[in-house]
Amino acid sequence: MMYQIIRETFPDQKENVQMRQPVRGLFAGSFDPYTLGHHAVVTKASRLFDEVYVMLGINTAKARTFDAEQMRVAMEETMRADGLDNVQVVIYDRMVADYCAEHGIDYLIRGLRNSMDYSYEENIAQVNKLLKPELESVYLRADDAAVSSSMVRELLTFDKDISRYVPEAVLELVKKS
Repeated sequence: MMYQIIRETFPDQKENVQMRQPVRGLFAGSFDPYTLGHHAVVTKASRLFDEVYVMLGINTAKARTFDAEQMRVAMEETMRADGLDNVQVVIYDRMVADYCAEHGIDYLIRGLRNSMDYSYEENIAQVNKLLKPELESVYLRADDAAVSSSMVRELLTFDKDISRYVPEAVLELVKKS
């Protein structure tokens, strides 16, 4: 629509009009499992960015509790169910900064629960900035500081109900595992 207004106002200058590049953000994590805390951050990010990539990162040095591909599918189902059409879930096993460079992503999205998270995230942000100087970190506050993947795994160890902490599609995956 903006292009149309410019074209009508300046009809002979339309070839000078440049389309704005989409603003892309990436939220990376192991998401083992993906929680409602993660989802709250993704939902907020989807309102701030044109495109949001949720990267399910693979750390070959750590064993996963839940299969990465099955978790990706459950996460995609969650995004669809909530109408987050500008969110894409990907699996990646290399450096986050490399993925950002390959896909024109200039913002890392991070969720913060407390000041300890901030210290940890700021350290990572500085490393990513060394690898890709134009990469900025955007911090979004968590809605519930107690919710974490490790908390959910701990509850599962003791056969506790986790339905208040994970999206429905993830709950279904956990029940099958």
